Amino acid sequence: MHTREEQLKAFGRLLDIMDDLREKCPWDRKQTFDSLRQNTIEETFELATAISRHDMTEISKELGDVLLHVVFYAKMGSEKGEFDIADVCNRLCDKLIFRHPHVYGEAAAQNAEEVSHLWEQVKLKEKGGNKTVLGGIPDSLPSLVKAYRIQDKAANVGFDWEKREDVWAKVKEEISEFEEEMTQLSNDQMVNDKMVNEFGDLLFAMINAARLYKIRPDNALEQTNLKFIKRFNYIEQQAKEKGKDIKDLSLAEMDELWNEAKRIAD
Repeated sequence: MHTREEQLKAFGRLLDIMDDLREKCPWDRKQTFDSLRQNTIEETFELATAISRHDMTEISKELGDVLLHVVFYAKMGSEKGEFDIADVCNRLCDKLIFRHPHVYGEAAAQNAEEVSHLWEQVKLKEKGGNKTVLGGIPDSLPSLVKAYRIQDKAANVGFDWEKREDVWAKVKEEISEFEEEMTQLSNDQMVNDKMVNEFGDLLFAMINAARLYKIRPDNALEQTNLKFIKRFNYIEQQAKEKGKDIKDLSLAEMDELWNEAKRIAD
């Protein structure tokens, strides 16, 4: 691992390169906050993918890409005379100190749960901070992650189940309501708004259950996504080895290969 001096030197090198790129590269010079926004989102998701795969080399690479965007925005901010990288770092440091009174002040927190409760109280008091309990949740968050954050913030001010097992009654209730709505449809009817709402309620209840059992639903779903891809790829590979296209396999053949993949590929 590098010394603090080496780390600071590497960061300074990055800032120097960013200065060069904005001055000498036509593409970098052309970029704006708006033009980089989508790229930033994509880089963040690529980092999230690397993290879900626990690939440390890839995580390091993707962190660099995200850091490039932070430095890029700071450089453009300095060109407009609005802020620079020192402002970004100092504002972050000030916020971290303010939000950790149990480290830098007199408050006490003995575990992560107490810290979470403390954070919500501090953020409501913070100048320019959240004005409501659910304030500060970005509109653009993926819906699954947003639902988890909404429930977590509400729980931090006491709006939660007394016992986590109680959530299953709610899950079963939502399943019943969705099934009831399903029975109202004839075979030729399209999905209606009521069905969509009931299914949303069911998903929200399941995400709540995951939170209560300390499971990140987005991580759990991504693990299942990767598992499905691995098993389905096995089916496709086996079909090719038999000289067939996967579309030519019967459902029974695919099921057999799927079960084989569960035994072998996982």
